[in-house]
Amino acid sequence: MNELSFDPDNQVMDNTSGLPEETLNEISELSKRGYQLLKEDFIEDAEDCFNKILELDEKNNYALVGLGDAARKQNAFRKAIDFYRECLQFHPGNNYALFGLADCYKALNQYQQAIEIWEQYLQHDDTNVTVLTRVADAYRKVKNFRRSKEIYLKVLEMEPDNPYALIGLGHLHYDFREYLEALKYWERMLEVNQENIDIRVLTSLGNCHRKLKTYEKGIAYFNKALEIEPDNFYALFGLADCYRGLNYHKESLNYWMRILEQEPNNKVILTRAGDAYRCMGECDDAEEYYRKALNIEFDAYAILGLALINKMRGNYAEAIESLKGLLKNDPKNHRLYTEIADCYLSMGDKHSAFEILVQFQRLGIRNSYVSKYLDRLRKQV
Repeated sequence: MNELSFDPDNQVMDNTSGLPEETLNEISELSKRGYQLLKEDFIEDAEDCFNKILELDEKNNYALVGLGDAARKQNAFRKAIDFYRECLQFHPGNNYALFGLADCYKALNQYQQAIEIWEQYLQHDDTNVTVLTRVADAYRKVKNFRRSKEIYLKVLEMEPDNPYALIGLGHLHYDFREYLEALKYWERMLEVNQENIDIRVLTSLGNCHRKLKTYEKGIAYFNKALEIEPDNFYALFGLADCYRGLNYHKESLNYWMRILEQEPNNKVILTRAGDAYRCMGECDDAEEYYRKALNIEFDAYAILGLALINKMRGNYAEAIESLKGLLKNDPKNHRLYTEIADCYLSMGDKHSAFEILVQFQRLGIRNSYVSKYLDRLRKQV
């Protein structure tokens, strides 16, 4: 996103400090040189220029903002904050200091403070699209849907098809699980950037379809992303998960394995590979991957996977023990109760199957699958 910065060739020096004309000219030249050096990433040389200005004029706004910008470029955000605040102490309402200060708070994930500063900026200039999109982004981060959307839409009124507003609105609706609305904005982004497609837009579109369970459409977008970047994690993950949703476990496994080539110790992907093998009936391979995940650290999904393998192998007592262990940390997970009930039924213990499902219903959670399961058991117990 574009930065708001001084133009070193268009500075008008005021003489409120009563400095001699010769000193003002020297400050002007140092300032121009400092900002040019900053633009070219010669940070230390730029800082030397700004510090020389402060020797001549300790309250100079160009120098204080310049030092803030230099610190911000080096990710020294707290140091930058001090320079911007010092500038604002002497020059209240300085737009460049306000902009830099807000950006520092944003970088530190202090979004509420960033919003307060940007709102001050907008009191002086409420048509700056760069600032408006930043404010909308910050409101999105603090979950203020209404205000974020209002500002993004204001940007689109000023600049139809502004990419930051379109992307931001897509993320905003996605965050609030309004996937169809998110699709609308990201599809528009794709339409206006056919020649230079951003891979993040493609994976975002794929993720919307993944959430909507329109997996075939998601697969098309993730494949387009892989054409641009063959090892992109999000595209590989999205493809694997879409094939998983379609119950195409062999295809799903192919993409889980491609991720594991890059990240062999990714616990989540190891358990997903285990799931794929289990769904294909390849229990030994599934067990191997679940245990690889558990060797990294405890993982509830790996424990569940091993329990389901024991169930498939007829080791019902071991499966029940593992599943009941998982209930201690996840007592509202209806699947654990139904899997335990399945194991009891396979052991011929209809009463215990009935009791474990009743235990779930005592939690006050309504689940149609559990209710139907209980109705069947009532006729048998």
